[in-house]
Formats: sequence, structure tokens, C-alpha cells
Amino acid sequence: MKTKKNYNFFNKKNILVTGGTGSFGSFFVKTILKFSKPKRLVIFSRDEFKQSELKKELINFPNNDCLRFFIGDVRNVDRLKFACRDIEILIHAAALKQIDTAEYNPFECIETNIRGAENVVRASLSSSIKKVIAISTDKAVNPINLYGASKLAADKVFISANQSARTQDAKFSVVRYGNVVASRGSAISLFLNLSKDKEKVINITDKNMTRFWISIYDAVHFVLSCCKIMVGGEIFIPKMPSMKTIDIAKALAPLNKIKFSGKRPGEKIHEVLIPEDYSDYTYENNDGYVTFPDFIDTKRYKKVYKNLKKIKQLFRYDSLNNPSWIQKNKIKSFVIKSINKDII
Repeated sequence: MKTKKNYNFFNKKNILVTGGTGSFGSFFVKTILKFSKPKRLVIFSRDEFKQSELKKELINFPNNDCLRFFIGDVRNVDRLKFACRDIEILIHAAALKQIDTAEYNPFECIETNIRGAENVVRASLSSSIKKVIAISTDKAVNPINLYGASKLAADKVFISANQSARTQDAKFSVVRYGNVVASRGSAISLFLNLSKDKEKVINITDKNMTRFWISIYDAVHFVLSCCKIMVGGEIFIPKMPSMKTIDIAKALAPLNKIKFSGKRPGEKIHEVLIPEDYSDYTYENNDGYVTFPDFIDTKRYKKVYKNLKKIKQLFRYDSLNNPSWIQKNKIKSFVIKSINKDII
């Protein structure tokens, strides 16, 4: 989806980003400031220090007088409702994202990822918001860990909200993608850090492990496109390349020894973005896939989506059988290009 023509859509809009100081949220904010002129851009997060650091980063950005920094937690629906006053577009990126953290702190994961999603829906339906996009993950598909299960539940909350929304109410959609290159806590960030000391051993859980990868630049711009065209109820999935984890380690840290530590609890060997069960409701275009809810007649989307084609029955989009791969000798350049592309 081309995005340059979409920037004007955000002009004079009141926008709120939950998790606005995270990897996605902060880059989204920078992109909006640079390429459009929002009326108000609210950064909603619970970390005072990260907000102060982001303020410093944004001090020389154009249009930064529209910024508002709200300390708040998506667990607190009253604070969300307060932040949502006069907001027109809401991007929900707040979540607990670490698999190990979620497994050890299940109550906290549920409160943030599921209850938080419910609170965002409640706040949106009681305000002037017109469009809500929730940021999801490949781990929400056929989940085997609590993080993935909580994000699946959150996705269901957002999509189902369209059933109870009135015509004038907010519309809710989801964007789902894979691992973000060099994001906080990612394998690529770990490998790059370990490569600085060739004596350090790299632990890899399984030699066959594959993952989808996307740059934060492409993730944010995909969301921008989806926000403009969404009707409500869609799950948007961009097309992304796959890489084997061991190939990434060898490309980024060739002098480090590799140790296989075994698959961790809740960890998959390969990730799935579209399971076979969703093939009846999924369509394809040049940039990705769109899954429509089974409770809505797809005829209502035809005016907006004119170039979609139905995917085959039992189609499956997973990181192992993905037709798009980064060749071993191009992994390092892909990573460097993705990181440099992420700089605004």
C-alpha cells in the first residue's frame, strides 16, 4: 500500500497513540509529525522517564506544538476516557510483549493485553473517535503461549466491537505482522550486541527456527495506509520476508560460537500469520492480505477494496513456507538497510 498520498489524511486530526513511547509508538509519532500536520497528537503511556526522553527527541521535529503527553495505563478506563476526549483516530500499541514475562506474570499480562483492549473499546465507544487500529502479532495465530493467547483475545475484542457499534460510533480494525528488525528485545538486537565481543556465545533454541521480519518503517507506514482505508472489522497483514534465526546469527555475528539451548516453553519453531481456517474470509493484494470478519457481508467492502482477489481454500501463510526469503548472503545488508530506513 502506497503511503505518501495518505499523509494528508492525518492533517487537522486529533490522534491518540497508546504505548506511545514504545518502538512502534515513538516511530509512529515521529512519522506523523514529519509528514502531516495533526491538530493534536496525544502520547499515552505509563512510563514517565520514556516520555521525558521522547520529548527530547522530538524537540526539533516540525509541528511538535501539537503534542500532548498523558501519563496513564490502559488498565484504567477512566484515564483512557479522559485522554480520548475529542480524539478522532486511536492507534492501540500498548501491550506486554515478552513471552517469558507473560508466562511468569499471567495476571498482569491478562490485565494489560485483554482488559486493556476492552478498556480501549469502551473509551472509544464513549467518545468522538471514528477509527481505532490495534497492533497485533503473528503469535496471536494458533497461540501456544499466554502472550499470543492474550493478543488473540484482544484481537477478538476489537473485531467484535464492530457488532455493537452504532453507525456513528468508532470502527475497529487490527494490523498483524511479524518480528520488527532491531526492535527492543529482538533477536537481531541481541545478535548485534553479542557481535561486539566474539568470546560471547549465542544461544539459539532450534536450528530450524524461522520468523517473519519487517522494519519499523514498513510496519508504521503499513498502519498509516490501513488507517485511511479501513471500514471496520478487518485484520490487515503485510507481506514480509522470512529468515532462519541461525542464518541471522551467522550473518551478524560470524565470529561468535553458537549453542543450541532447546525450544523454550511457549515458543514455536515457525510462526503463522494466516491459518487455513481463515482462508474463506481472506483476500490478497500486492502489499498484503485482508481478513474480513465472518459476521459481515463482504459486499459492504467492495466500494473501498476494488483490487482484492480471493485466496485459495486452505491457504496458509507461515514463516516456513513463505515464498519470500532473504538469501543468506543478503541478510546483513537487509538488516542494515532496515535499520537505516528506520531513521527519519
